[in-house]
Amino acid sequence: MAGDALHKVKFVTLGCKLNFSESATIGQQLQERGIASVVKGNETPDICVVNTCSVTSLADRKCRQQIRSLIRNYPESLIVVTGCYAQLQGKSIAEIEGVDIVLGNEQKGEVVDYIERWLDDNCKTLAVTPHKDIRRFSPSCECGDRTRYFLKVQDGCDYYCSYCTIPLARGRSRSGTIASLVEQAQDVARRGGKEIVITGVNIGDFGKNTGEDFLDLLKALDGVDGIERYRISSIEPDLLSDEVIDWCASSRAFMPHFHIPLQSGSDEVLRLMRRHYNRDLFARKVERIHSVIPHCFIGVDVMVGTRGETPECFEDSLNFIASLGVQHLHVFPYSERPGTQALRIPYIVPKAVRDERVARMMELSERQQREFIERQLGCERPVLFEQPPAGSKVMHGFTDNYIRVTVPYCADLVNTVSSVILDSSIVSTTHNS
Repeated sequence: MAGDALHKVKFVTLGCKLNFSESATIGQQLQERGIASVVKGNETPDICVVNTCSVTSLADRKCRQQIRSLIRNYPESLIVVTGCYAQLQGKSIAEIEGVDIVLGNEQKGEVVDYIERWLDDNCKTLAVTPHKDIRRFSPSCECGDRTRYFLKVQDGCDYYCSYCTIPLARGRSRSGTIASLVEQAQDVARRGGKEIVITGVNIGDFGKNTGEDFLDLLKALDGVDGIERYRISSIEPDLLSDEVIDWCASSRAFMPHFHIPLQSGSDEVLRLMRRHYNRDLFARKVERIHSVIPHCFIGVDVMVGTRGETPECFEDSLNFIASLGVQHLHVFPYSERPGTQALRIPYIVPKAVRDERVARMMELSERQQREFIERQLGCERPVLFEQPPAGSKVMHGFTDNYIRVTVPYCADLVNTVSSVILDSSIVSTTHNS
């Protein structure tokens, strides 16, 4: 690497919005320290940072592929691997020839320090704190090359669902303080940001270590001048209180948009998953949202093909979800995770059956989303337009209730909220992201 010249860094981020926020923060810190700027176009990176995911076996495989691809394409670059896969499989990653630094989630907030030390001594590093000892909350609030900012308010999870490795990867639930998070939101406003997405691993659990609560956080953020929109990225149904729903319905800046993990519409499967609610509770939450925010967009996580999901359980789940009237399903097949309690459940769903169940759930999702969007055609809704990729002739934005709108590029619209009458020429009835 060049001596004191500003290095170029390339990020590969896999998985959730929380990972994206953390990667953007690392990039900002590298630039503020005068160490590296993010690569542009076809620039060759001096440093590659892989922020990994391990939510499924497919995610693990993608992480390994990305790591090996970077080593192959940039053999002279410093290769740094962090995130959930690094936390769970740090030793095996460190054994890959060409990987220089492997950091667990406790060390993710110190990535820049480790890079700086490596530039001085070129010493290979493996640093992974056991999950039970992870205590640090590393703040993160960045937008990267996007328009919306992602504010990390919470990390870790105390829910040990039978299929999930997230508590092993992220550690115990912990949060920032309301005062520190409001300060970060104020900084976003000073930088001209209009929308903040509230992220975390289990954000409804906010405040367990600070003595604060999630509703008080929302109220404090709503009072930040200059921020026109907030979205709650995902919140567990048993932690989504009626008070939070009612307050969002009347708030100044919280959008009519919820994302709520369900995982299964079968009570038998929910019991096997060791979820903290049943489907009646979930249905009551959806009904509450519909009653106070009729135009709200509701997204739902659904896992299919988990151990114990008999054909009868799947049909029960499909019918229940169809009855909810939600707008979008994030559907994914069950994946065997080493060390999870689900491996003790004897009934195994064959892969071909899992794939067929995914397809049926996706059909339901597309139909319900299309029907929701068609009901919105002709309505006037506020849209925040985002910065498109360089050279693009079109740009897109999202309505308050999360309908994607595409219009011809206009520089004056970037990062502005404009009222738009929805029609089929600018709204897709089959896609939302």
